[in-house]
Amino acid sequence: MTTPATSRTPGRPRLLLVDGHSMAYRAFFALPDTMATTSGQVTNAVYGFTSMLTKLIGDEQPTHVAVAFDVSRRSFRTERYPEYKGTRSETPAPFKGQVPLIKEVLEALRVPALEREGIEADDIIATLAGQASAAGMEVLVCSGDRDSIQLVDGDVTLLYPVRGVSELARYTPQAVADKYGVPPHQYPDLAALVGETSDNLPGVAGVGPKTAAKWVAQFGGLDALLEHVGELKGKAAQNLREAVDQVRLNRELNALLRDVELPLGPDDLALRGFDREAVHRISDALQFGALRDRLLAVDPEAAHDASAPAEAAFELDVVDLPTGGLGDWLAARGERAVGVDVSGRGTPAAGDAWGVALAEGGQAVALDLAEIAPDDERALAAWLTDAARPKVLHGAKAAWHGLASRGLTLDGVVFDTELAAYLCYPDQRGYDLGDLVARHLGRELGADDDGAQGALDLALDAAGSRGAREAARAAAVVDLSDALAGQLADRGAAHLLTDVELPLSWVLARMEATGIAADTAYLTELESGFAAQVAHAAGEAYDAIGHEVNLGSPKQLQEVLFGELDMPKTKRTKTGYTTDAAALAELFARTGHPFLEHLLAHRDASKLRVTVEGLLKSVQPDGRIHTTFQQTIAATGRLSSTEPNLQNIPIRTEAGRQIRRAFRVGEGYETLLTADYSQIEMRIMAHLSGDAGLIEAFRSGEDLHRYVGSRVFGVEPADVTPEMRSKVKAMSYGLAYGLSAFGLSQQLGVTTGEAQGLMDDYFARFGGVREYLDGVVEEARATGFTATVLGRRRYLPDLTSDNRQRRQMAERMALNAPIQGSAADIIKLAMLKVQTEFDARALRSRLLLQVHDELVVEVAPGELEAAQEVLRAQMGAAYPLDVPLDVSVGTGDTWHAAGH
Repeated sequence: MTTPATSRTPGRPRLLLVDGHSMAYRAFFALPDTMATTSGQVTNAVYGFTSMLTKLIGDEQPTHVAVAFDVSRRSFRTERYPEYKGTRSETPAPFKGQVPLIKEVLEALRVPALEREGIEADDIIATLAGQASAAGMEVLVCSGDRDSIQLVDGDVTLLYPVRGVSELARYTPQAVADKYGVPPHQYPDLAALVGETSDNLPGVAGVGPKTAAKWVAQFGGLDALLEHVGELKGKAAQNLREAVDQVRLNRELNALLRDVELPLGPDDLALRGFDREAVHRISDALQFGALRDRLLAVDPEAAHDASAPAEAAFELDVVDLPTGGLGDWLAARGERAVGVDVSGRGTPAAGDAWGVALAEGGQAVALDLAEIAPDDERALAAWLTDAARPKVLHGAKAAWHGLASRGLTLDGVVFDTELAAYLCYPDQRGYDLGDLVARHLGRELGADDDGAQGALDLALDAAGSRGAREAARAAAVVDLSDALAGQLADRGAAHLLTDVELPLSWVLARMEATGIAADTAYLTELESGFAAQVAHAAGEAYDAIGHEVNLGSPKQLQEVLFGELDMPKTKRTKTGYTTDAAALAELFARTGHPFLEHLLAHRDASKLRVTVEGLLKSVQPDGRIHTTFQQTIAATGRLSSTEPNLQNIPIRTEAGRQIRRAFRVGEGYETLLTADYSQIEMRIMAHLSGDAGLIEAFRSGEDLHRYVGSRVFGVEPADVTPEMRSKVKAMSYGLAYGLSAFGLSQQLGVTTGEAQGLMDDYFARFGGVREYLDGVVEEARATGFTATVLGRRRYLPDLTSDNRQRRQMAERMALNAPIQGSAADIIKLAMLKVQTEFDARALRSRLLLQVHDELVVEVAPGELEAAQEVLRAQMGAAYPLDVPLDVSVGTGDTWHAAGH
């Protein structure tokens, strides 16, 4: 804030009134419109507005809050003066779609959103400010409309944006007088003379704020000034005499109404506790992680002060066991599930468990692994490894790595609250334990990163308990598991946790710990080669325009492309015209300009260089790269790879093949073996749609796209040209991802009519596909979710949204989620079956990677035939589709050589 908040007078209510459209519009232009959800919903205005409101509530501590909105541009002022605000440009479409989202946020905060047809937001604010002031309230008005200055008095302060919505100037009566030379109630007189450009109210020619203020002060107000206008001398005075009617109209229009009839009065605007579930829901939808935490921190009726000791939130006895007493304590738990919190949970490449907290039945113990007594350490080790002793954790895979670094084995985990929350809320952006506990149990634990990666603090806290925070987390995991177990059952997802995700986490942990061997010398050479390509492409780009330019600067690129080279304009943005990769590729296709050719080459080489640099940094002392497989990132159920991301290595490009040569078979092993599914998405499409033609195509063993092409184009399979096959392939996969006729036309380089004709011909011969695609969206609209072959649900509330963009995006997700999610289910089942069979046969061969629909295995000497047999059999039998699951395998010394 530009000026500091003032402390509220004890016992005096404080009303905060916000001009919703004004502040949201400023937020829209203050933040980049690249802020968007993964579904494409732009969120800069709603994020900026919500962030501002959060800060205001936290800083100003209002007891009452309301937000006023304009209904439309038409009002009693436009009826009086049609040109009113007539110069304002059309409201950007990305902004319009965010106003309903802002109102959803306000609903979650239980803050009234007020509006009335024909009345502007500042008239609503003026009415409430007057009523509140008369009732003895202190009033804060937050608005970017200068007309609000007239409301300022001893009880009313204006918070006016100085920059975006992050800095607000505090206008008191003295501050107004200092800035404008008139008291607040006379500001409208001054504005009538000077005019207001944003409202399209012309001022008197040659009359600025200083002259206007001097006149108003000299005559005591506008009315008296106009009565004596003949006494004034000079050109400005003559201009005023000629503009008297316009000045009077200006003054009439800039006067705010103080008597608007409203459904709520000041007493009805008391700030109540937030609807925390709704806050979580809208934050999930808008993918606001940190902002959600800030919001909940200012909840006026938060269950507990986040700074207070966590154990104060509920009944918990943190036991200080005597040396050697851990075994007795664990034995007393019997077969009841015990919550476990591992402090210092690790990743495959780093991390070391510092402590362990155990909780059950209102009792907990916290153990420092660096100081634990030998008897207690043996009791803990035996209990952790005992599969018959049930344990509940949050993020069991990370805990497995942390404990393994201490030589401890973890088994018997029956519930993982992180995985369970993911299955219940797959579109949520994070599954922090503290956040989930606050959401489902109403407790405040704080964020995971407050201590999960650091040392276990076993110092005595204010309550005299050792390790109280860690113990409270362990206890909360148990209670949270009970809450989420019910939700899993309601969603029909309990089996996904017990039969798929939980056992898979152990398979992934083993893969992460194993890693894959990397040739660092080769990677270093490759990085140098890409660096040379970057430099060469930059030099060629400079030569094409005759001078150097920052190729990473959108502003400089805009100047070169659309100024210097006068190229056709791309999509307009707030800062000019877009220079993203897709736009530049299209521009190059249209112009063929060499600068664009080398600019695109520079970008490609730069990305590859960064990828290789990241791989080099990831090689651990054992000479292997240990990626982390994330189970809770993709809403469809797919696994993702991080630190480093091995899924972003190009598959079908020469550069991608070069990078894959760096991954090698490790010492003591014979070869790398890869296996992947052929056309799994289309096989799932055939299964889900039940289309006889598609099913027959797969059962016949013919090339799918040639077979489909022959049906679509009405020719023999042998007569299907490569161009025909390419078109059918693009369309087949596109349909599974909600591709429109326009999208297909862009992809194929044909007219929209031709693309629509191709789709019509396809559906005429594969009617089951059309029926399935239509039916899956309508069913999801009715039930609120889609489901995979294993029943994995994705909830899509936007299918019934009034916002067209959000509704259409949800429809595309409804088409995509069952197919991509089923593919994810099947590859996960395959991994479980392969690992189970490896273990059953006591094979030393081991799974290393899962990338898309491919598995990479490191084969032990003499086990190649057995490993191939396991992969073919178990992957092929992973799930019973109506069409066969075709598995391709390959071997080689490198990942590239093992490709097929």
